[in-house]
Amino acid sequence: MKKIYLFCSAGMSTSMLASKMQEAADAHNLPICVKAHPHNKLAEIIQNDRPDCILLGPQVKYMYDETVKQFGSTGIPIAVIDAGDYGMMAGEKVLKTAIKLIKQTKK
Repeated sequence: MKKIYLFCSAGMSTSMLASKMQEAADAHNLPICVKAHPHNKLAEIIQNDRPDCILLGPQVKYMYDETVKQFGSTGIPIAVIDAGDYGMMAGEKVLKTAIKLIKQTKK
């Protein structure tokens, strides 16, 4: 089971996107769990529940460099969700991006 976790300032709008991504994963019978969390829980979640991919909401894009500096050494791919895809709540598209990141990291 792959874990794709979305992080934003509060976790509200990303939870809508996370459920759309989960629907897309389920529709394709993919063993993927998508969840949204507030950014301040990132360290705790990485330590306790190691995700396979970390996606940051566009509203916390400014935290990307800091997040990579802090957690890049874990080998977990970290990316910012495309603002257009986020605005459109394009669950399937964002899911595909996350799966690509996971595959690229495994190589």
